[in-house]
Amino acid sequence: MMKTVTAAIAATALAGLAQMPAQAQDAAPAEETLTVIHAGWLLAVPGEAPQAEQSILIRGERIESIQDGFVTPDGAEVVDLSDDYVMPGFIDSHVHLQSELGPGRRFNTFTETSSDLAFAGADNARTTLMAGFTTVQDVGGDFEAALALRDAIDAGFVPGPRLRVAGTAVTPTGGHADINGFALDVLHQFTSPTACNGPSQCREAVRTLIRGGADVIKITATGGVLSDTAAGVERQFFDDELESIVETAHMMGRQVTAHAHGVTGINAFLEAGGDSIEHGTYLDNDSIRLMRRNDVYLVPTVLAGVTVAELAETADFMTDNQRAKSRSVGPQMLEMARRAHEGGVMIAFGTDSGVSQHGDNAREFELLVEAGMSPMDAITTATVNASRHVQMDDEIGTIEAGKYADIVAVDGDPLENISELRDIDFVMKNGTVYLDE
Repeated sequence: MMKTVTAAIAATALAGLAQMPAQAQDAAPAEETLTVIHAGWLLAVPGEAPQAEQSILIRGERIESIQDGFVTPDGAEVVDLSDDYVMPGFIDSHVHLQSELGPGRRFNTFTETSSDLAFAGADNARTTLMAGFTTVQDVGGDFEAALALRDAIDAGFVPGPRLRVAGTAVTPTGGHADINGFALDVLHQFTSPTACNGPSQCREAVRTLIRGGADVIKITATGGVLSDTAAGVERQFFDDELESIVETAHMMGRQVTAHAHGVTGINAFLEAGGDSIEHGTYLDNDSIRLMRRNDVYLVPTVLAGVTVAELAETADFMTDNQRAKSRSVGPQMLEMARRAHEGGVMIAFGTDSGVSQHGDNAREFELLVEAGMSPMDAITTATVNASRHVQMDDEIGTIEAGKYADIVAVDGDPLENISELRDIDFVMKNGTVYLDE
């Protein structure tokens, strides 16, 4: 039933690489090269006022300094963005790079190898980078493929955002991240390698992921929308299981983030000391209180809710279980984001791309504004907030001396029209230019 790497996937990924500018293909600018970006407007630290006519001096991969006016040191290579609005590269805290929701997605487990998924991930990673997202957190998928893609991007073999990997989600047997909706013999053969029952098995699942190289632990604290089961979207783990997962991960230096829709699972995970919530659809006042008390980030993925609600009415590939949950859960997520924001919850940007189309990540900005955020607040979720959420705020999230030169630009003011962010004109990651229109 397994197949080799498909020619179509390989050709698409390699063609994408061939289309990159020569500098991006090399992905290794000389350390002594000095590049200067002349920024018409610079939003160096989202949340603070933008500054006019600024120069960003970049040496190698990192920002060396920021100076007033348009300066051109001897020997510097100049990038002219003097008519543009310049910001830090964006961070998407919740993606699934290996696939995209569509008619064949349910059967990937049986038809695609880890190599296939890595090639598909490379293509989607390039698309995501070109949309202005220079760092992403991949929170679920084939572990081997995710690790290979992360390391290939780091080595400069393929273009893509800086990648943090969770690998397969820790889930109870029959839970949202386990296999479901097939015949019994298929279920037994293809059960998730990180499905667990009881504290001991759950500790082992966490340790196995960390041994393999996971950057973060992702669990399914509740049922999910797209799993083909009528198990609902409330809690899936017992208290002792949640506590064992969180304690083990923290002991080994990893944070735990939870896929969580139903309020029972959200609050149980928060009471167990979990670090962040993905989705959060049915959170309540107790959830908000716990998040604020424990400095927990919410990654609302409003785009995923809007997408499945739309597909429930138009797509013929959804199962009855998927369609029913999409209709009930999807429309709730915009109002959830509004309540969380009004309640003072810390919000980090995340889209669940893979449910939505890769490259459309910036649509989430529009939805966050629709949920009551200012454009500045929305941009902050994908820069300052998300950098803290992924534990990289000393390296990314702002344009400041010493940080990686991750920089994007648009030709209009996103503080006046947030939709400008859906048409990125310039992308630099680690000091390498990948897009310059």
